[in-house]
Amino acid sequence: MSKLTAAAKRLLVGRPFRSDKLAHTLLPKRIALPVFASDALSSVAYAPQEIFRTLSIAALAGYVYAPWIAILVAVVMLVVVASYRQNVHAYPSGGGDYEVATKNLGPTFGLIVASALLVDYILTVAVSTASGVANIGSAVGVVGRHPVEWAVGIIVVITALNLRGIRESGTAFAIPVYAFMVSLIVMIVTGLTRWALGSHMAAESADFTFKLTGTVSVTGIGFVFLLAKAFSSGSAALTGVEAISNGVPAFKKPKSRNAATTLALMGGLAVTMMLGLVVLARVTHVNIADSEAGVILQGAPAGYQEKTLVAQIAKAVFSGFPLGFYIVSFTTGLILVLACNTAFNGFPVLGSILAQDKFLPKQLHTRGDRLAFSNGIVFLAVVALVLVIAFKANVNSLIQLYIVGVFVSFTCSQAGMILHWNRHLRTETDPVVRRRMRRSQAINATGFCFTSVVLVIVLITKFLAGAWIAILAMVIIFVTMKAINRHYSRVSVELAGDEDDMVLPSRVHAIVLVSKVHLPTMRALAYARATRPDTIEAVTVNVDPAETAALAREWEDRAIPVALKVIDSPFREITKPTLDYVRRARKDSPRDVVAVFIPEYVVGHWWEQILHNQSALRLKGRLLFTPGVMVTSVPWQLSSSEALDQRIRARAERDFPMRVRMPASPEDSVNGRSQMTPRPTAPVARRGSDDE
Repeated sequence: MSKLTAAAKRLLVGRPFRSDKLAHTLLPKRIALPVFASDALSSVAYAPQEIFRTLSIAALAGYVYAPWIAILVAVVMLVVVASYRQNVHAYPSGGGDYEVATKNLGPTFGLIVASALLVDYILTVAVSTASGVANIGSAVGVVGRHPVEWAVGIIVVITALNLRGIRESGTAFAIPVYAFMVSLIVMIVTGLTRWALGSHMAAESADFTFKLTGTVSVTGIGFVFLLAKAFSSGSAALTGVEAISNGVPAFKKPKSRNAATTLALMGGLAVTMMLGLVVLARVTHVNIADSEAGVILQGAPAGYQEKTLVAQIAKAVFSGFPLGFYIVSFTTGLILVLACNTAFNGFPVLGSILAQDKFLPKQLHTRGDRLAFSNGIVFLAVVALVLVIAFKANVNSLIQLYIVGVFVSFTCSQAGMILHWNRHLRTETDPVVRRRMRRSQAINATGFCFTSVVLVIVLITKFLAGAWIAILAMVIIFVTMKAINRHYSRVSVELAGDEDDMVLPSRVHAIVLVSKVHLPTMRALAYARATRPDTIEAVTVNVDPAETAALAREWEDRAIPVALKVIDSPFREITKPTLDYVRRARKDSPRDVVAVFIPEYVVGHWWEQILHNQSALRLKGRLLFTPGVMVTSVPWQLSSSEALDQRIRARAERDFPMRVRMPASPEDSVNGRSQMTPRPTAPVARRGSDDE
């Protein structure tokens, strides 16, 4: 079973990397762009669609404002990108918004930002996958009819690819991301060229009209609220901008400069593509209805399945050239699917930093076989799968939970950067450096103003629509991280030693548990005697009087130099009488240490473990909770365990020959002989113990 598991793991994630190969995983800009910017770039595929969908409540009158809302979103994006370029230069360690908020605003704000980012990363995976499936489903009917199944399968595949390491996953995803950028830019240029030349382009929904079946007011304050809601929906285009600031350590040197350059490229591409899509949507007269708000398309044929905004534009621009439509649909779907790769790179790194600061379980801090944070990757995938299944891969439902977290982190980060520059300006005297700091501070202050206003708008317009779920999740994560930190702090204080802890116990009272007079028992007795306790005795429980009498006779016949104590058990129990006896020994001499030695079988197959070690396993578990009692397992390897050990060593020698094959002694090294590292025979704590 273990051999099959190891083979499956190697097939899934590949051969492990040594720790000194970490530099191998660093990314050049051409790979870092698709790895860290795929989320922000992919957002332009659904952010314009959400603007038009929201404005559909006001019918065609609302569509007039779509370009202006898109321009405002583009301005906010450029400001945020410029602000984060200051962040990556000031904090290149990879802590990102969490580090900025913690160092400048305090630990509480740092945890608020961390909880917001963790929620945002989880939602990035769910929203991107669901949106990608929707786009592919616009061209492939079977995908559109089974979105949940396809979304689940895609998340599983991307999880497996990320477990192979950041560089490997980045290389695999680079081609689809670049294909999306090229296809979308070609579509925008082609569409604008045809429009400038007077060519007719009409989307398949151009002749449909809107019909409002609900009672939503679209006049006065209601219309202003609608515009604000459309702006907040379009602000989803800003998601993923912060990922680069969290991933600076993954860049090749010079890390900060490469990260800042990648940010600028990402911002320029995202703004260009988003504005191009909005213009083409107006030129081709695309109509997107918000069915959940009670808006339907009149004139649509029976059974009409509304396609995404990008798919409708592609079909209109490439009319007469179906291949262009399919290329745009597939590449858009692919980048939306791969956009979650940004979260798979950001979430584990942030989780590792939080684990190092004792706010998350320590298991998230360590790297896996391929130098990726495997535990964080798996945890992110599991939670995202739950969301996709719970919301049935519905983009319109999931996106209402989205972007709240990212704008919380944006706002706190920019506020922290303002204080960061204030702190440095108090000590800096060089006029040139001070002017540069003032310029950076002005950029961050502008970013703070923009992001805080957007955060307020998002909270007002999306709270009842589902944003409250994201806010509740942030609160739960915040409280959980606080509780984890309190636990680790309490344990650290409890385990902190001083000179009083070096006082030796008065005496050591050794108890060897005996079931039969056989080799495991004899080894346990020998080891217990070798520890030189003050007193030593062997203890057996009288479950079967005949067997106990035979054991006592054999003990006496062999003249074993350790007294045998028989504990009576009228109810044929083993655990409770033994525990009572050990606790009485401890109570009679509170300053003594009671050392319990348990013989154990070490088996080579999982099914053998079922046949041995059950009673003593329960006893060991209970003894571990008894104060003043030390439990020592004395192993005895059965032949099956030795065969397993040989197989493991042979496999290890094949995979890591330089590490496994080493001289067993200096003499062997001198004589030129190389042997396998000898198996330790000292007693160690292992699974179970002998219960016969």
